[in-house]
Amino acid sequence: MSRSGYERLPMYAVSASPRLRHSPTENLFERNLASDDTITLPQTRSRNRSRDPPIHFKPRSILTLLKFVLPSSLLLLILGFYLYEPHIEFAFYPRTWTKDQIFPVPALSGCFDEARVSPAYNLSDGLHGPRRTEVQAGMSLRLGIDCYDFAGTIQPMPRTLSPNMPPDARTQYHTYWRNDLAAFGPRQEWMLKSFFATQHIDTSRLVLWSNGALTPNEILTKYLIRYPDSFALRVVDIKELARGTPMDGSPLLVSKDAKAWIDGDLVRLLLLWNYGGVWVDMDSLLTRDLDPLLEHEFVTQWDCYDKLYQPLNGALMRFKQHSPYLCEAFHIMASSAAPRAGSTDWGALLYLKLWRALVAGAIPPFKILPFCFSDARSCRLDNRLPDPFTPDDARGNRMGLWNGGMAARGPLDGALHKVFGVHLHNQWEKAFPEGGWVERLLLKGYDSRLQMQT
Repeated sequence: MSRSGYERLPMYAVSASPRLRHSPTENLFERNLASDDTITLPQTRSRNRSRDPPIHFKPRSILTLLKFVLPSSLLLLILGFYLYEPHIEFAFYPRTWTKDQIFPVPALSGCFDEARVSPAYNLSDGLHGPRRTEVQAGMSLRLGIDCYDFAGTIQPMPRTLSPNMPPDARTQYHTYWRNDLAAFGPRQEWMLKSFFATQHIDTSRLVLWSNGALTPNEILTKYLIRYPDSFALRVVDIKELARGTPMDGSPLLVSKDAKAWIDGDLVRLLLLWNYGGVWVDMDSLLTRDLDPLLEHEFVTQWDCYDKLYQPLNGALMRFKQHSPYLCEAFHIMASSAAPRAGSTDWGALLYLKLWRALVAGAIPPFKILPFCFSDARSCRLDNRLPDPFTPDDARGNRMGLWNGGMAARGPLDGALHKVFGVHLHNQWEKAFPEGGWVERLLLKGYDSRLQMQT
């Protein structure tokens, strides 16, 4: 390098550099090429700097661009929502969880072997017996009122009078209320009213279970006096109910971490195992007699979206006493990892595991009721039941096919007479709006039917 700050370069560097082609000294270089094989150039500060000129955006150009891009994008989005029906759902599942809990198919433990089946369970009828009704549609039933219309194909069963049927010989309906969470009050009473207003009380008994004594309670005492053979209160003894099952002696039965799972998922299966019958979540309103469904053993579809990993629900379920289905369910519980705190690992996920194990073992599985039979709130905006806790004229209840049809004998009233119940999803702190569809089409009807029974 020379002292003047210039370095000597070979002459081919002139023609190789894009910057030199546009240099104002280009003609000078061309004149000297023939007389000398080198030229001198100013030294650059950094040899690694890009040789392309930088691109600068002016703020005014950016604003101008946004003025056209944002309105155009918004217009296209509105047009898309008008012309198309978007279905968007995001769910993230840990791959380790799906690998361990979803994809493996549990092996059956032999509960369906004839030698192990309880004498209380008729195996041939339970698996292959004739049925009068069909409760599985074979389709998702998402469109319009298809699900409600399918529920309407299940007609009432012929009745025979049995006024002297002993309480234990009746169809047992089980529900559960934790007395340590809240007192049993008028809001909870609506479930009792819905039961006695819709079920055949001469052949049915509702047993209200709890984790402690529910009496003295003025509301419950009233029903005990009025329906002595059709209503009973019982306290749950988890250890005793689990005796003789694969869950017998399990540390989970006394685990504080599993308390929510015990009260939510385990207790219903243990009660059905010991007594048989029907489980109904306390946060439900029954709308018609469940008797036509009871020739089947079933759980319920969680909603109309066909959740891949949690498609099934136990809010309304039916199994016979000592059902091998429940025996296999307890085996899966006993041999699986403990449920995660606050999860539905042994609720919705358990029924999926059990179903897959049954079909893998060539055992006809239990039935799955379509979502709307008891939980029609869990579907699309255009055909789900209106929000039970929102006034009819509110924005949330002015969507869908029930618009303008919430009056008695209207389309919503007709749908409610076809399905079997409405699941309210534990929203105990909310009241039914005065004059709303729940009050007009359900609650007033319950009171009217109960008055006719006196």
